[in-house]
Order: sequence, then C-alpha cells, then structure tokens
Amino acid sequence: MAQAWKCSGLRWSADGPVLLWDGGRRSALTWGKRVAFGVAEGGVRTCVGARGHACPARVAVPGRSTGARCEECARLDRAHSVAADTIADDPRPYHVYLAWFGPGMTKVGVTAVERGSARLLEQGAVCFTWLGAGPLMAARRTEELLRAALGVPDRIPYAEKRAVRAALPGAAADRGGEVAELHARAVALGGWPESLVREPLRVVDHVDVFGLAGVSGAVGSVSELVAGGVVSGELVAAAGPDLHLATGGGVVVLDTRLMSGWELVPAVSGELSVPVREFKEAVGVQDGLF
Repeated sequence: MAQAWKCSGLRWSADGPVLLWDGGRRSALTWGKRVAFGVAEGGVRTCVGARGHACPARVAVPGRSTGARCEECARLDRAHSVAADTIADDPRPYHVYLAWFGPGMTKVGVTAVERGSARLLEQGAVCFTWLGAGPLMAARRTEELLRAALGVPDRIPYAEKRAVRAALPGAAADRGGEVAELHARAVALGGWPESLVREPLRVVDHVDVFGLAGVSGAVGSVSELVAGGVVSGELVAAAGPDLHLATGGGVVVLDTRLMSGWELVPAVSGELSVPVREFKEAVGVQDGLF
C-alpha cells in the first residue's frame, strides 16, 4: 500500500508557492510542474485540529469545507486571533493596506509588519499598497474608518476573486489605478489615529509572481475531493491558496484548502476524477506526491 500524506496547507515563500505536509516535508511548486495525487480509497476527511493540536475526537468534516475543522476546533483556533479581534493587546506594529483583486474589487485590511507582503500573497491580491503602520488597535480603527468612508470591504470571498482573474488589465499601471485612487482619497481623510504613521503610495504588482500573465481561461474549479478521486494537471499559475492546473478538459482551479484532512497518495492515473464546478462562462484568466 502506498504511503499516505496529509497536507497542512500552501504557503508563499520568496521563491513562490510551497505545499506543506504533516511531519515537515515541503513541496516547492513551479510553473509547468505536474501536480498529481489521489485520495485514499475508503478515506474520510477528518478535522485538522487547532493551533498545532490534533482534534481529540477526529471528527469527520465536509469535503467542501475550506477550514477542515469541526465546530469546537474552529472555535479554539479563533480564540487567539487577530482576525477575530481576540488579541487586542498584541504589542507588534501592524500595517494597514489596500488590496486589489480585479476591476471593482478592492479591500482594506491589516497585517503584522513583520510578515511583510506574505498576507497579500496568501489572499491572492493582484496588487496592493500600504497605507500606514502603527499599533494594532490604531490599525483596526483606521481600517474601520476607511471601510466606512471609502465604501470598501474588509473581506472578499475567494470565489469572487477567481471569477475576475480573467478580466485583469494587461498593463500594471491599469491594474494599480483603483488602488492609487483609493489611496489618495484615504490620505485626504481626517480622523486617522495619531499613532498610525501614514505611508506613501507604492503599488506592488503580483501578476508575474502568480504567473497569471497569458494564462488561458479556467473552465471550472474543484468543488471537493472525494475518496478514490484523483487530481492531476500541469501547474500554470497560482494565486493565494489556488492552483491553476492545465488538464485534458482545460484549466481547472484547485483551492488547496480542500486538501487538508484527507489522506493523499500518489496518483495511479492521469485523469482528473473529482467533482468540478463549471463556471457559467469560461473565465479567462486551471520521491512522494510531487
């Protein structure tokens, strides 16, 4: 019987996307690489636990869940979280940023200064700019100010981000236009916390980092993994947690968060055989396991 592996997520390094596996193994992902794995026959997707601890009950979780956690582990995971505003006393400095994912789709957010642009890569931001830096609560107050004054959200669903990757402008200046406009409006506002140091406009573009330039339209996305199913394709692009895989039926997007909780084995065939949700219109912009 082939050795089974458990995926612990996708991370972005200075050299590009990397898949992490339980036990510390890493698989660097490069354009043109064949990504191929199967889900163990008779397997059940189980909760991945919380904050480095296994789920004591090994609760089965739905195949379409991107969190791969049971209700109790999800609660524990968010019990000490900046996103959930449960660590207001965090002494680290934080950046406030504007991130752009496609035409008409910009969000405001915060991330620890020490993380650099990692959070933006993880979210699949096509381009972004910093707005300022300061204590966490000052960054949070600024985030709320900008949400209200500029009418931009602090969250955008991944499904919406995928849908607009086809329509990205070809020129970096055009991609950064909305961010530049919103930055100008933001710095002109009053009411910023005094402890937040404003930063000048400097748009960082990730199209080349993500490999999105010239990628053909995706025909759909994997909706879930299933026991006995196979994922197989050539990696042509990646953004956030998404891998764009070229298959015999066109480019298909795999959200790598769907891999967590399954026992994965080397693929025994080269055909994609997991459920795929077809896009209503083809969007234009799809040794071990690898």
